[in-house]
Amino acid sequence: MAEVRVATDDELGTGDTAPDLLTLHESIADLFATRGDWRRAYRHLRSALDIARAGSLRDPLTSSYNRRYLDQRLPELPAAVAVALVDLDRFKSVNDTYGHLLGDRVLCRVADLLQEGLPADAFCARYGGEEFALVLPGIDHRGAIRVADAARLRVARHPWSELQAGLRVTISVGLAHGTESGPRQLHRADNLLYAAKRAGRNKVAFHDRETAQVITHSE
Repeated sequence: MAEVRVATDDELGTGDTAPDLLTLHESIADLFATRGDWRRAYRHLRSALDIARAGSLRDPLTSSYNRRYLDQRLPELPAAVAVALVDLDRFKSVNDTYGHLLGDRVLCRVADLLQEGLPADAFCARYGGEEFALVLPGIDHRGAIRVADAARLRVARHPWSELQAGLRVTISVGLAHGTESGPRQLHRADNLLYAAKRAGRNKVAFHDRETAQVITHSE
């Protein structure tokens, strides 16, 4: 019987998408199982399981983390986490004017822009629809404001007309920071997001640490 050559793990990781790799590892596991090589079959089944688990925590459109990942991570984080809830301004009109295909491209581009300037321990998750959550552990109040406003500016200043003539995209951000739990901060960020919308959009809304007043910030 001719020797069957199986690609190495390094070769499997070159240029393949997660679904491709999942199918490939499963097929290779079947091949080794039929040959009685249970150790190598088990190894590839474990790889397939790891890929499937990682894929279940990613948003299939934007490749950012998804709501499931957010719900898992938030309760695990220590106090003093900052949470910014981001919403694309008037996104429905983008879909209505230019179509859902372009709307999907806008969502992907915004996700990339949001993740560009995040600190090492922070992460971005798609919260649902056109909303994203930025979770910033171990950051002080002023630092969280800087990160949130820098994200807002990156989106506002992005050359959207290169994607579609006449296109303009901005975001509104509700930023919560304090000693409460991550899920509680998310709830507060949601309320502050509406304050940013009411103030005219393309703004970051947060509580002033001294007066407890809601402050909306923009360039």
